[in-house]
Amino acid sequence: MTIAAILERKGREVLSIAADATVRDAVALLAERRIGALPVTEGGRVSGILSERDVIYCLKSDGAEILDWPVGKVMTSPAITAEPSMPALAALSQMTHRRIRHLPVVEGGRLTGLVSIGDLVAYRIQRIEDEAEAMRSYIQGA
Repeated sequence: MTIAAILERKGREVLSIAADATVRDAVALLAERRIGALPVTEGGRVSGILSERDVIYCLKSDGAEILDWPVGKVMTSPAITAEPSMPALAALSQMTHRRIRHLPVVEGGRLTGLVSIGDLVAYRIQRIEDEAEAMRSYIQGA
């Protein structure tokens, strides 16, 4: 299964934020939508990603004044991205290896979706359950 197939199941809605928006606005959006990260876009292209971790680390080192900083000063850049054709297991491996939880999906340089580690783990669990059911059916039919 590919990232595109996962996006078809979960939906392609993706929120993003501009690099010149304030961290305060980003935090409000993260909290309101109960999400862990926002791709940062400039001219429709992904320039970085702002995660809860980015905010926490900057709050620890620089204090509450970061809330008035532009997102571009706090985001992780460049963002690690995936193409829709990437196999889901390859994406899961990359996320695990790089210790990231969100992967913006980019096609033709444009943001087309976002997958989380939770999306990929849910896919993997479903695949394992489907294989187990197929094995049970095979054994019962033999």
